[in-house]
Amino acid sequence: MQLIVHILVSAVLLFIVGRMVSGIDVRDGKAALFGAIGLGLANTFVKPLLVLLTLPITIVTLGLFLWVLNAAMLMIAAALVDGFEVKGFGAALWGSFWLAVLNWGVGLLF
Repeated sequence: MQLIVHILVSAVLLFIVGRMVSGIDVRDGKAALFGAIGLGLANTFVKPLLVLLTLPITIVTLGLFLWVLNAAMLMIAAALVDGFEVKGFGAALWGSFWLAVLNWGVGLLF
């Protein structure tokens, strides 16, 4: 049950980020839902490997490179889901920033 709630909240936040950031287009709720699932899968399977491979640069940048990895995960999810588009790396960076801020805010509420 907790996983379903997490996916639904992520879908709503992804839809909001699509409205906030120019260059990120989320067509409808279905695209947001599948985008949240795709983002979850990318974060589960791809991100740990990339974090391990980029550990030296992450240490040198004091963790700021993780923001770049989050943007890459957003772009991977957009590539997998029809109706969810990220146009450019700058939009992905801002989208990952706002998604993190909104997730943090929701975490404070619950």
